[in-house]
Amino acid sequence: MIKGLYEAHLPVSDLERSIEFYEKLGLKLYKRYEKVAFFWIEEGKSWVGLWEGLESKIPYHVSLRHIAFYVELDDIKKAKVWLKERGIEVRDEFHKGTEEPVVVPNQAHAMIYFDDPDGNHLEFITRLPKEIDQPEKMYLSEWEKLYS
Repeated sequence: MIKGLYEAHLPVSDLERSIEFYEKLGLKLYKRYEKVAFFWIEEGKSWVGLWEGLESKIPYHVSLRHIAFYVELDDIKKAKVWLKERGIEVRDEFHKGTEEPVVVPNQAHAMIYFDDPDGNHLEFITRLPKEIDQPEKMYLSEWEKLYS
């Protein structure tokens, strides 16, 4: 029955500023209204809605203000430089540093985190080909040396 995730929504304090930010990420603006804008993540398949309002002042919690965008493995390797070229700083999510993508081996994911102008936590994530029974996080290059 379920084929995927169609939409997700985030609160923002300044819709115009947020539109500029999400366009820098390469998302295509689909519809804009007075206090809301919709961006295609994958055109015709999924979008993110940005809603201007006081809800943007709600303290961050992963269940409320977080979206992870799927990227290919080759793209996540370039993501830090790609974000920096757009004036977006990578955030250290796991006290591991921001040198390169971090891997959660027992989930087989590599990820990079950053924030939008309102502190909504955004993530680029990719699935790796093999889960490893190890909970300690590591850099992607370390994972590749051990398990490729």
